[in-house]
Amino acid sequence: MKIPEHYQYSVVPHILVDGAAQAITFYAEAFGATELFRLDGPDGRITHAELSIQGSTVMLGDAETPHTPPASPNVLLHVYVPDVDALTARATAAGAELLAAPADMPYGARQSTVRDPFGHLWFFLTPLA
Repeated sequence: MKIPEHYQYSVVPHILVDGAAQAITFYAEAFGATELFRLDGPDGRITHAELSIQGSTVMLGDAETPHTPPASPNVLLHVYVPDVDALTARATAAGAELLAAPADMPYGARQSTVRDPFGHLWFFLTPLA
């Protein structure tokens, strides 16, 4: 599978906030954001949502959900890459902390998560065939 066009050649910010639903409403009013999709958790909190703001994709969700590791920074970074396994190996060899080894995810991507030495979480993804 090809990397989706709206993810190509970019690092996609993933904002964690208290009150993601209110943030979506604000971003729609303030920036003209369009909600692309939303995944609600069983507790009603937003596990993951994506917005388009002037053609750029922004991911966001509530700060405390099962989807986010404890003590996460408020901004996560998603990068679609041709080979998630190779990039994860390179990142960990350079000193990144492996939080989740590359694995096939139910939403059609192979994904890993690392924390850089500065505390930022990076999600590397390669679309599955």
